[in-house]
Amino acid sequence: MDLLNIIKDAGVIGAGGAGFPTHAKLTSKAEYLLLNGAECEPLLRVDQQLMMLFPDEIIRGMEAAGKYIEARKAIIGIKGKHKEVIVLLRERIAALGFSNYMEVMELRDIYPAGDEQVLVHELTQRIVPEASIPLKVGCVVINTETALNIWRALAGNPVTETYITIAGDIPQRMTVKVPVGVSIRDVIEQCGVQDIADYAVIDGGPMMGSVMNDVEGYVTKKSKGYVLLKKDHFLIRKKSVSLNRARIIGKTACEQCRMCTDLCPRYLLGHNMQPHKVMRALSYNLDDVKEQQIAQLCCECNACELFSCPANLHPKSVNILYKQKLAEQGIRYQPIPMDFQARSARDHRLIPSKRLVIKIGLSAFDKPAPMKQVEFRPEYIRIALRQHIGAPATPVVGIGDQVKAGQMIGKIPDNSLGATVHSSLDGTVIEIKDNSIVIKVGSYV
Repeated sequence: MDLLNIIKDAGVIGAGGAGFPTHAKLTSKAEYLLLNGAECEPLLRVDQQLMMLFPDEIIRGMEAAGKYIEARKAIIGIKGKHKEVIVLLRERIAALGFSNYMEVMELRDIYPAGDEQVLVHELTQRIVPEASIPLKVGCVVINTETALNIWRALAGNPVTETYITIAGDIPQRMTVKVPVGVSIRDVIEQCGVQDIADYAVIDGGPMMGSVMNDVEGYVTKKSKGYVLLKKDHFLIRKKSVSLNRARIIGKTACEQCRMCTDLCPRYLLGHNMQPHKVMRALSYNLDDVKEQQIAQLCCECNACELFSCPANLHPKSVNILYKQKLAEQGIRYQPIPMDFQARSARDHRLIPSKRLVIKIGLSAFDKPAPMKQVEFRPEYIRIALRQHIGAPATPVVGIGDQVKAGQMIGKIPDNSLGATVHSSLDGTVIEIKDNSIVIKVGSYV
């Protein structure tokens, strides 16, 4: 069986973000394979620790993927501040005999260094065109845990676990390995908080993650972090503003200072993403479709909303509103073919991570979250059939079936983009509905 089918059967997806199926990403040839180890979201600590704990596995998984797509070079992008990890990776690359093929490049400590298009430019000096993907400029990007999962797939192990950082205003910050399907409540209870009712929980990083309505959900393969903050914290209050409320505030208060545009990561790469123009269209009820269409270029990094805007408005939320409006009308941004160049002011407008952490009120919580061994013993697990971009997996088990950890329980629908899913623990299937499979763990029922 070739690498692509091994990865496909193991259910490897982008470990974080949208969860794009990795086998689909590796179907095209590319000049560069880039490993995104930037981990630019404040407080999250997964990637840096995985590279320290599993350097050989990550390097070998990356090498296998790079050779499969016939990349002439594989590059690991990691922030220069992680000096011990960088030294270790370079030592192991040399020891494994990959020095002529693979290198570690140090990234500046900026936000969002982990944005795919920012990463491509920082590592190769190439610029992904508007509304396009890294493959357009000869690059394929995977992240650290995905490379690790590729290597594990080669060893016959499907994706049944993920690594999660629990951080924020809590007694015990930690990173833990969690079986997919465990309840989020079980995970965050490890952090020492006595009464979760006093807190709000951000699913993901503090910049791009969203505030959860409740904590009754379940861990998926792309879960990467939970940030707990008191409900009156600035970040929680800002993220809890509804889209309609953001529209009303933006419509009445935007002064067109254009700071949101001047610091926009995609604008600085030469794209036509200009949030202040979208805000203008909102304020003056402009019907110019061109100004509305640029909202579709927004990567939703939230830099405009949580860092740039001096009036504390919601440019990213307004972009989302216009994205929804344009999608309803079936209108898509049509980029003009051109050779994109980074704007001359870019190097002077990058957002330092430390300044960002201060601005969003997280300095007191920007501390290590060391890897901790936790044995989860849930009574039930719920495995989502859609943990990825594409169609949900099709169940291949029925109610009453006994399953083992690592057993495939959902396959990719025919002729569809998708990913397989597997049981993370032994047990018995007791429910299949709402695009998920519930398994009673342990002794069979």
